[in-house]
Amino acid sequence: MTVRVLILPGLFNSGEAHWQSQWERQFSGLHRVEQQDWETPNAKDWVERLNQEIAAADGEVVLVAHSLACTLITRWAQQYPEARKVRGALLVAPSDTEADSYPSGTSGFVPMSTQRLPFPTIMVASTDDPYVTQERAKTFSQAWGSELVWVENAGHINGQTGYGPWPEGAELLFKLTGDPQFQLK
Repeated sequence: MTVRVLILPGLFNSGEAHWQSQWERQFSGLHRVEQQDWETPNAKDWVERLNQEIAAADGEVVLVAHSLACTLITRWAQQYPEARKVRGALLVAPSDTEADSYPSGTSGFVPMSTQRLPFPTIMVASTDDPYVTQERAKTFSQAWGSELVWVENAGHINGQTGYGPWPEGAELLFKLTGDPQFQLK
């Protein structure tokens, strides 16, 4: 059975140049979870939407989160601890919603969860992300039980910082799914 990959953009969604959008065009079977409000998200609404998508999947799912969506996954896992259908998650550029640098307008995403996630996770963090310090990224990866992968000077690991196709990220997704379409050739 094929694993369903759910794409979870963060605040403001992921534009055309973003690696999540490019992966959707490049690979088969990826599905973006559409949220009702990308500009001023409410954690309760986002968690419910994610839960609907996971519940609707025929088999196991792998979650691919960027930025605020990493926090979304931790909130979802707290509310739905059974999480049996989730095979793993790729957590990219987690935002520290408690930091002064985090944009205003979101509600319900603080405090940051430090609860261990009940499925395997790989967290990718940049050494110069404006929305999370290296120290906080390490703290989150340890708390969540994530394998931590550092990317040097990658900003927020998005389209604006040159992360379009991002084949190295797809290789990390291969580790979670086992699906050969994500392997570097």
